[in-house]
Amino acid sequence: MQLPRPVAITLFGMFAWTTPLHAAEPPHPKLIVTLVVDQYSADLFSEYRSLYEPKVQGMARLAGGVVFPRGHQGHAATETCPGHSTILTGDRPARTGIVANEWQVATLPRMDNGRETFAVYCVEKPGDKGSDARKKVISVDALQVPTLGDRMKAHDPSSRVVAVGGKDRAAVLLGGHNADLTLWWTDKGFATYEGKEATIPREIAERVNAGVRSSYGQRTVPKLPPRCAAMSQPVKVGPASVGTLAPTDANSKRWRATPAMDSFTVDAALAAVKALSLGQRDSTDLLAVSFSANDYVGHYFGTEGPEMCAIQLALDQSVGRLLSALDKTRVSYVVVLTADHGGLDIPERNRPRSLPAAQRISPDVFPGNMGAAVAKELGLESTVLLGGEEFANDVFLSPAVPADKRVAVIETVVRRYSAHPQVEQVFTRNELIAASPPTTPVDEWTLLDRAKASFNPLRSGDLVVLLKPHVTTYLPPRNVDTDYIASHGSAWGYDRRVPILFWWQGIAGFEQPAAVETVDIAPTLASLIGLQVPAGEFDGRVLQLVR
Repeated sequence: MQLPRPVAITLFGMFAWTTPLHAAEPPHPKLIVTLVVDQYSADLFSEYRSLYEPKVQGMARLAGGVVFPRGHQGHAATETCPGHSTILTGDRPARTGIVANEWQVATLPRMDNGRETFAVYCVEKPGDKGSDARKKVISVDALQVPTLGDRMKAHDPSSRVVAVGGKDRAAVLLGGHNADLTLWWTDKGFATYEGKEATIPREIAERVNAGVRSSYGQRTVPKLPPRCAAMSQPVKVGPASVGTLAPTDANSKRWRATPAMDSFTVDAALAAVKALSLGQRDSTDLLAVSFSANDYVGHYFGTEGPEMCAIQLALDQSVGRLLSALDKTRVSYVVVLTADHGGLDIPERNRPRSLPAAQRISPDVFPGNMGAAVAKELGLESTVLLGGEEFANDVFLSPAVPADKRVAVIETVVRRYSAHPQVEQVFTRNELIAASPPTTPVDEWTLLDRAKASFNPLRSGDLVVLLKPHVTTYLPPRNVDTDYIASHGSAWGYDRRVPILFWWQGIAGFEQPAAVETVDIAPTLASLIGLQVPAGEFDGRVLQLVR
């Protein structure tokens, strides 16, 4: 594919921040800024768009650019890992190889707290057979395609790439294989790959990380913004109560659902911009930032309570602070903002709000329980199905199933899942291998199309099980501090639809309501900086950013 604007990246140094632009003319940026808001559905963007403060110059600024309100993570496995893998690769999970947050590898059993596990995390380098699966070594090796940053550095090795995220998987999959700096949050501060700790700028290693440790160790008492007061209504979910913006205890995992998470992510990103002089040399650089607090709010409290309202207004402040600091550098930059997936509110709030089908998952849907029922029916003593503790679309046949029983097991599992009242459709591995990749507009894809976009024969399951709409994949919580109550990961629109926003100084903003995909972002940015990419290497296409 011959992309437009074939301008060498190394020539962009001649364009200064003050270079006047015609209103409809795209810029020649020195810095590409990619912002990802975890679990930021198109529905949330629509709901809070009018509440973002113009004077903050954060989300309202971006909403005044080129807006695609109906962007899509087109695939069925709408989780953090697959979603982040699409944004700067331009490829769907079927091609990136990042088919889920984790997958099962039958030939690599390891031990997890005394139990055998076959699960492999999307950004880990698995240990040897029989090793401790809890001792994960974070790695980008599983990503099977280059990111935009990888392509930029291959064209011009002096280009610099930085990725900062609230989650390791977010930063790793945005930064790619050759990033100069990849940082993710831990309760001890921002960390990087084992053996590359020396790449962390001193300001982050000392000042920022000291602030992280101090904040994490203190009790958080949030203030309810006046604009969120009408949403404050308690909702009982098992032993938990949400909907009132309650305090968070010190050293609690729920700290990740407070504005502090995103605020420190901005601190780390700005310190990296300064330390690596991003956008201030002859080359074009890339900064990718993933905000995770929104996702933790969605999981711990649901998407439609005061907790989400408060974090949305805090997100506005964090984005505004980041962009205002970039303004002061006088660097010419382009911003794109999107999400890795959407989300589903809790059924306890959805049911009385005109969604009577909203429900929690039935325990017999989980692969372990379904496998036990199949084993009993067929008289097998071995483990039949593999799957994680949380329900995901991929279901794997256990290697313990005898070869002469595998066909019967698959047929029985398909029959049982297909008859389950919470299951919409089941696809076998053979059906997905035989299916053609989707070619119609993304909002018209069939369920088979969506599953195909997530299917990689080296990593996907023997079956893909898609649940009916509005089924929350978590049971009522047992531990109020750690257990999630709301989910995402389905093939339905509330999880697939995400906004895609482009902005630069002097942009003539407009809105394009047509359905587009997050895989369109990388080819669009490549076109914008004149980076030529061979035909067929992107699943996405170049979006028009001028009227």
